[in-house]
Amino acid sequence: HVQLVESGGGLVQPGGSLRLSCAASGYPYSSYCMGWFRQAPGKEREGVARISPADGTTAYADSVKGRFTISQDLGKNTVVLQMNSLKPEDTAMYYCAVDQPCSYVFVANPSTAFGHWGQGTQVTVS
Repeated sequence: HVQLVESGGGLVQPGGSLRLSCAASGYPYSSYCMGWFRQAPGKEREGVARISPADGTTAYADSVKGRFTISQDLGKNTVVLQMNSLKPEDTAMYYCAVDQPCSYVFVANPSTAFGHWGQGTQVTVS
């Protein structure tokens, strides 16, 4: 069965960096677009970044463009989200998810679209 395990969250000061990882297993890795999402308290879950495993193309939410970079390690079936110049408004629980086309990452209410989610990793910028 599909398993997604996030790691790398923590507490960082504004302007700092964190590196999140999502290790995927239980399915052919290149079958699904991989998306990173976040949800802050009292807010809807939103798409942050995505990568197409087949060709490595990426896309980002406007709020993180130029600060976050998504990449993949095909040998380890792992997707990394490098987050630089972090701001307090980046504070949220971060999740990775699969099983929908890449175009679904930035839709409203992605929680209802994606069927496989990791457990999440907390990022706090303060």
